[in-house]
Amino acid sequence: MERETDVVIVGTGAAGLFCALQLPESKKITIITKDEAENSDSFLAQGGICVLRSEDDYDEYFEDTMKAGHYKNNRESVAMMIRSSREIIDLLLEYGVEFEQRDGKLIYTREGGHSHPRILFHEDVTGKEITGKLLEQVKKRRNITMYEYTEMIDILCRDNICRGIVVTDRQGKTAPVWAEHTVFACGGIGGLYCHSTNFAHLTGDGIAVALRHGISLQDVNFVQIHPTTLYSEKPGRRFLISESVRGEGAVLYNAKMERFVDELLPRDVVTSVIERQMKEDGKPYVWLSMEHIDREDILGHFPNIYKRCLEEGYDVTKECIPVVPGQHYFMGGIQSDLEGRTSMKCLYAVGETSCNGVHGANRLASNSLLESLVFARRAAVDILSEKERPEQFSEAELFQPERYFDVEALRRENQELVKQEIERMKQENEQ
Repeated sequence: MERETDVVIVGTGAAGLFCALQLPESKKITIITKDEAENSDSFLAQGGICVLRSEDDYDEYFEDTMKAGHYKNNRESVAMMIRSSREIIDLLLEYGVEFEQRDGKLIYTREGGHSHPRILFHEDVTGKEITGKLLEQVKKRRNITMYEYTEMIDILCRDNICRGIVVTDRQGKTAPVWAEHTVFACGGIGGLYCHSTNFAHLTGDGIAVALRHGISLQDVNFVQIHPTTLYSEKPGRRFLISESVRGEGAVLYNAKMERFVDELLPRDVVTSVIERQMKEDGKPYVWLSMEHIDREDILGHFPNIYKRCLEEGYDVTKECIPVVPGQHYFMGGIQSDLEGRTSMKCLYAVGETSCNGVHGANRLASNSLLESLVFARRAAVDILSEKERPEQFSEAELFQPERYFDVEALRRENQELVKQEIERMKQENEQ
């Protein structure tokens, strides 16, 4: 593995890949990921990506985002995300991303919490379409080297300056990767939960490193539970039933087959009502019905959901499916500004592992992909604008191999650190 690079990026989700693509080919870029490159939560995103359709919708889009976030959002970040959305979509189209169209025009759908249809989508696998096309572009770049099954276990730093990361590979070999700039795009925290829509290997590594090195965090108690995941007694990741299903007319029923909630309310509200209903029913799930959606629309818009439910024994065109809330998204994270800068010099954080305040206390549906791309691009631009080279340190000063003799123990400690911090901030917030 290469020991020196200009920029090292941790993560192959939409944020990490997009950040790499915004940097010129004169920059040597190294990307690492704990698993296969495709196994990021960005690939799992079903619903879509928001975009400001016209100036007439700006105020309501802004208000929808603020309302969903319980007005704990950073207003400047929200404005930046919305204003940048069209530019991001244009770039995605240039990279070959295909959104649904009719008669040569883009089709927009609506999800919970949105006052108008403003979401572009690709069937029910929008994340796979976007992130897959970004990965194709990254693989074409000669200046970008990607290492799978390579895990960040620490950073190289001194005097609050980040000089790279410490990694371990699948053989257990630990090594430093020196870089002028480091970008954390290492995803969420789903692996810390029994019921989650996330990949199990996403365990908040960036948050743990931040805690160990005094890097500022923000709102780590803001953890989003998605109201509708497919109920199963099997262990492992829960399959998400996209919000856009409810946006297109699906309804929720209790054990008596009575509708009990407005399905288009923000996620946390719907989740709370479902949990209350399950307790009242004495059941570990409620029912979701697509009876009000035409069969052709289900097969055309939600083919992946249809197929997966069929594999579990449910034909959504003919019957209800059992759904249950599950951990879905992390709104908190490493504190970052509008350029993705953290409290440590030369260290950036983008995507789900960062927190610039866009989402507030609860993310509005389909804002995650947009937010990740907007601020990943801004981080890349900021990296290029830096002209001052930070102080250099010797390897012996920053890398002590003996600290990493038991990587498995370090992983356990890191996961416990993150869980304790989430709980601490929850209790602090409740007081």
